[in-house]
Formats: sequence, structure tokens, C-alpha cells
Amino acid sequence: MIEGLQRPARPSAGWRIGAVTLCGLALVGAQVLDQPAQAQQPAPRERAARPPAPRPDLRAMSEKMNANTLTLVTGNPTFIFTSYGNDLAAVLNDGDELRILPVTSQGAVQNVRDVRFLKGVDLGFTVSNILGHYRRSGEIGDLEDKLVYISKIANDEIHVVTRSDISSLEQLRGRKVNFNGKGSGSQMSAHDIFRGLNIAVEEVNLGPADAFEKLKSGEIAATLLTSGKPAAAIANLKAGEGYRLLPVPFVKSLQDDYLPSTLTHNDYPNVIPPGETVETIAASSVLIAYNWPKNSDRYRRVDKFVQAFFSKFAEFQKPPRHPKWKETNLASTLPGWKRFEGAEQWLANYREQVVANRRQQFDQFLADRPAGRPLGEQDRNQLFEEFLKWSQARERR
Repeated sequence: MIEGLQRPARPSAGWRIGAVTLCGLALVGAQVLDQPAQAQQPAPRERAARPPAPRPDLRAMSEKMNANTLTLVTGNPTFIFTSYGNDLAAVLNDGDELRILPVTSQGAVQNVRDVRFLKGVDLGFTVSNILGHYRRSGEIGDLEDKLVYISKIANDEIHVVTRSDISSLEQLRGRKVNFNGKGSGSQMSAHDIFRGLNIAVEEVNLGPADAFEKLKSGEIAATLLTSGKPAAAIANLKAGEGYRLLPVPFVKSLQDDYLPSTLTHNDYPNVIPPGETVETIAASSVLIAYNWPKNSDRYRRVDKFVQAFFSKFAEFQKPPRHPKWKETNLASTLPGWKRFEGAEQWLANYREQVVANRRQQFDQFLADRPAGRPLGEQDRNQLFEEFLKWSQARERR
């Protein structure tokens, strides 16, 4: 090559690509110009940025949950106390505002100890004869200032189940009888009954399912269960399979802690024939709490439960709640024991409201009477007292 004469440089690849692109854009532009004019679309509006979600105050949530949750000790999963506890939770639980936490326990005897001593337990179910036993024995100290009752619930009947070849408790003398688990209410009731009747038996301690199997095989002669009728553990037993419920006499030695009761065909249609009854005894199931100082947080918590429980009590007497709630009279007293102060105050306010409403109805009744001799204040008050007694008598029917 001669110096000074150089071949023109070839266009670079980048230049060629750029040229092609420009040509393409020119063609597209020409096509756009040939098309009819169209409405110009507005540019999409930019979305405003969402503020970040507030972070939950976990500490406040934890404090609220703990402040409004009550632990309730119940009993064996198949016994009535567990049904009561589940009913309380179903009706009263209100998110973090109020929560009842039913806990399976060893039963009525241990529940008294748990409410008395365990720091995390607020409420518990027990039976009146067990409270009487602890008060007499003093084995866990003086309870009259430590425990209070909220309400009597219903009667817990004594069920003695045996085989069809046995017809009385006397025939159990010297034989193996299941008293249920150690420390249970059934065990304590069994001790009361056989001691009170002066019938010596050989005690064994089995759960209901194991007891029925050994009763079926003949390894034990009977099993005793304390539970409100109808007891779920007995509902599936059948007379045709050889089972029978024994009568328990209401003797003088048992009258301080028990009361008479009856089991009927309607209670156990598979065991008791139509038209027949089985006489037995019963104790009262009771909801108890620790006697916290009035200004304490634990008192406030129990009081909040009481206000909700008493105010919504009508819901417990409707299906699908346990039928035993229909026997409950919130105003019933437990002789020798102090009622929780918040419960006593609620009942007093309710009584005042009822009397005021009835007084208004009574005054309207007098106003609607035909004109006659005017009634003085003393006559009006006497008639009103008679009216109240009449109304209360009608309610008890």
C-alpha cells in the first residue's frame, strides 16, 4: 500500500445496527401518520405508596391475654365436670376479652388442693362432701378463709354398677369393689358409704374403662362412680349384657354430706326397665375459687368471670349444654361456706331489680282493679308480700 493513500474505514457493526434501527423507526412513524387519528391515552397515574402496616404491640397483647384468662380444673374427660368446663368455655369465651381454659385434672378431691395451692389455677369444680371432709380433717389447713364458692351447680349421684346376680350392697361384703382413682371424689364417696353402712370390701383403684372390663370378666364385683346423671361412662351399658345399678340407702350416718336422689329409666334406658327406679344418694357439685383480696388483679379476674357467667346463665339451660344446668339455682347457698363477694353482690343487685319490677307490676295490678275501698300503705305492703310469696311458689313448680 502506498503511504498517504488509505482505504476508507468500514462502518462499524454498532453503526450499522443503529442505522437499521433508525430506518425501522422512520417506517413505523410513516405508518402511524397514514392511520386515522386516535384519542391519546392518558399516562397511567402513579399509585401512592402504601404506608407500612403498624407492627403489633406483642407485649400489650400478651398482657391482655394473661389478664383475662382463667384456668379451670375439671376432672376425668368422661365425667360431668369436664362437660361443665367445656360449656363455660363455649358460652363465655370472648377472644382476648375473656377466656376460660378448662384443664383435665384428677377430679374433685385434687381440685380443692389445686385451687388452694397452685398459683396458676383460678377456679375448680368439687363436691360438697369433699369440702366437708377437708374442713373436718384439717389436712390442708383452715379452708374457710382460703376458699369461696361461686355457685352450687347440681347434684352428683352415686352410681354403684354391678352384675345381674348381685342385688344389694350387702352382697359386696368381702369382695373387690372399684373405688375409682386414688384421690378422686368417687373414692372419698365410696369410703363414706361403705364405712357408713359398715360393709367391709376390698378396695381397688381403676379408671372407668378398665373397671367395666374387669367387671365384665368377673375380676371385680362392682364399681362406684360419682357423677351427675346421666353419666356418660354408664350410658352405653346394657342390662342385656348383665349390668345392674344397685340402690344406695340414705342412712343417718350419710345425711350430713349427702341427700336422697333417684335414678330412673329416662336416665339410663338401657339399664333400668321402664317404670322402675333405683334409689341412691347425691352430693352437690360446686364451683369454687381462691379467696383473693378484693383489690387484687386475681380478684378482678374472677369477678369478671362471675359477671359474665351470671349474666349469661340462661344460655346454659338451653341445648346443647349439659341438662344438669337446668337444676342450677344461682341463689342456692352452701351452708358453712362463704360465697365469692362479687357473686353475692350480683345476686343482691338482681334481687333488688326483680323486686322493683314486681312492685311495678303489682302497682299496675292495683291501678287496674275496680274502684273500691282505698288501700292504705300498710295494706298495700302486706298484699305485696303475699304477691311475692305467690310468685316465688309458682317459679318453684
